[in-house]
Amino acid sequence: MKSAYRYISESWLSAEKKQRLIEWRGQKSIQRIARPTRPDRAHALGWKAKQGFTVVRVRIGGGSRKRPAPQKGRKPRKKGQFFTPAVSMQRTAEQRAARKHKNMEVLNSYYAGEDGTSKFFEVMLIDRSHPSVIANKNARRIAEQRGRAFRGRTSAGQKGRNERRKR
Repeated sequence: MKSAYRYISESWLSAEKKQRLIEWRGQKSIQRIARPTRPDRAHALGWKAKQGFTVVRVRIGGGSRKRPAPQKGRKPRKKGQFFTPAVSMQRTAEQRAARKHKNMEVLNSYYAGEDGTSKFFEVMLIDRSHPSVIANKNARRIAEQRGRAFRGRTSAGQKGRNERRKR
């Protein structure tokens, strides 16, 4: 017997996904949304449907980056070549959301979809000063950790720091 979240996770991969991506492409690169697109994943990562919790969809340009060309001096052999940045796209999305919403703290994020040019991540944020967050012990502990997205304290950041294994 399947649970309700199992059905929700399967319905997310529906045929409406292509239409949804077309709609997202026309929106801002950091778009605040009312509810998560994948509620099963959001709940698993700590999101709660209450005040003080916000979800933001972030669009990141797909593909590898081009190394900046030097302006003066001897030109190195790697000039203009493509390279893979050290920070993952998901972590970049979390950092952009944190910079945009300075009064909030990044809780976590998850993959929402991709098209030919972009990847979309949904980043969950907590309002540090909201009374419902301050009253909740676990949420308050997370909200007190300043700069979580920049210090590798989210699940995307821990992937890059090899901190996901239990000690």
